Amino acid sequence: MTMNQSHEIETSSGHRGLDLAEPLIFELDGPGRCGVDLPEPGPINNRLGGLERQAPIGLPGLSEPQVVRHFVRLSRNNFAIDAGLYPLGSCTMKHNPRLNEKLARLPGFADLHPMQPIETVQGALELIDTLAAWLLALTGMSAVAMSPAAGAHGELCGLMCIRAALEAKGDAREVVLVPSSAHGTNPATAAICGYRIEQLPADDRGRVDLSALREKLGPHVAAIMLTNPSTCGLFENEIIEIAQAVHDAGAYFYCDGANFNALVGKVRPGDLGIDCMHLNLHKTFSTPHGGGGPGSGPVVLAATLAPFAPLPMVQRSGDGLMLVEQKSAARGTAASFGRLKGFHGQMGMFVRALAFILSHGADGLRQVSEDAVLNANYVVARLQDLLSLSFPGPCMHEALFDDRFLKDTGVSTLDFAKAMIDEGFHPMTMYFPLVVSGAILIEPTESESKDSLDQFIASMRHLAERAQRGDADYFTSAPHLAPFRRLNETQAARHPVLRWQGELQAAAE
Repeated sequence: MTMNQSHEIETSSGHRGLDLAEPLIFELDGPGRCGVDLPEPGPINNRLGGLERQAPIGLPGLSEPQVVRHFVRLSRNNFAIDAGLYPLGSCTMKHNPRLNEKLARLPGFADLHPMQPIETVQGALELIDTLAAWLLALTGMSAVAMSPAAGAHGELCGLMCIRAALEAKGDAREVVLVPSSAHGTNPATAAICGYRIEQLPADDRGRVDLSALREKLGPHVAAIMLTNPSTCGLFENEIIEIAQAVHDAGAYFYCDGANFNALVGKVRPGDLGIDCMHLNLHKTFSTPHGGGGPGSGPVVLAATLAPFAPLPMVQRSGDGLMLVEQKSAARGTAASFGRLKGFHGQMGMFVRALAFILSHGADGLRQVSEDAVLNANYVVARLQDLLSLSFPGPCMHEALFDDRFLKDTGVSTLDFAKAMIDEGFHPMTMYFPLVVSGAILIEPTESESKDSLDQFIASMRHLAERAQRGDADYFTSAPHLAPFRRLNETQAARHPVLRWQGELQAAAE
């Protein structure tokens, strides 16, 4: 049997080799099974006032080997950066160094509690202050808010600073300009802050149209929210002119720093005329990404916005370091817009980010950016003869292709991505940014070696050639070798089943 015929193999178990089709843990339930014996509880004083449970809790019964095997099998189905190249454009899925993880687990950091007395957490505050100093040095800004919990939360922080600054001047502006290629969180954040959004078009180079920007600017515009490098993987090479035009109109320049990993050590945003910018520590400084876990999105602020930074903030005093939690003229925080969240930042992310920075140093961070850009351009150089490059010329940290190379093949971007799974690769970002048709956005990061990139590129070339030969049936039925075949993603999004309901759920189905 040839390799091309292997996808036709079906097994009675549903397993495919050592990739096992694992049911839900509730489906493994069996009477009398138990992984641990617990003594019967003694008498209790019922304080629930008639609200006590009327039926068993419904936990599944399994033996210890069954439980262990279940979760090990699930873990094998969970692709991760530790398993292979994760080419998600715009997401920067890079290696998380084990040194950083080891430091974050030190008892002095891992066992902290946000309500501890200040005198017991001086080392933690020193670490936060040191990380803040690095972020200011790398960005050329005047102040930094460390409390935002993620990139989108950082956007909210930045827009709230801008709104506070405008209100302090009695300037009631109502519009925020957002480029068409922006992350969706940008217009959402502006809307949450009460602004009306107007879209900025791109020119034929994929960059913000400067003439269109100038036409839209006026006394009604509060700010521009611009990502640089953009989600198209391009550097806005008219950014200084953009900043000047925005400032001449009395507006502020918010920069989405999601892609600072392409610039760190090379360019200081403060030198470009930017007023505020959030930094995704998981993207630029390698802290873990995704899974709904603890994020961190510090916001750096120019002198124009520094007085409006949120509380709490770390400040030095005669007795050491302290958290300023109340507005104070003496502390220079009287103009702050107030508290952004309950506690001050994400300590585990701060430890990991500072470990990454100190282990690389300024020169190493510069090389990180250079290698990320080099890897992305290597992907472009090896694929642009087969795939359709959306915009000509070199890119920054990520490569953007569109679906013109699939025209008349009967293969869509989604089909192509599903076939990548059979090749052993997590699919790249699809259909984003929206400014190009059938977008394929690839970000290799600096973590990948030439060998791993060559393997990925070889699979991409193989699939592109296969699609162009007319083998559409293979793609439209992919993946063939995964534990599950093509899923109905539209139905999953519109009608998600979020909890197990046993017999009731089975009857409904």
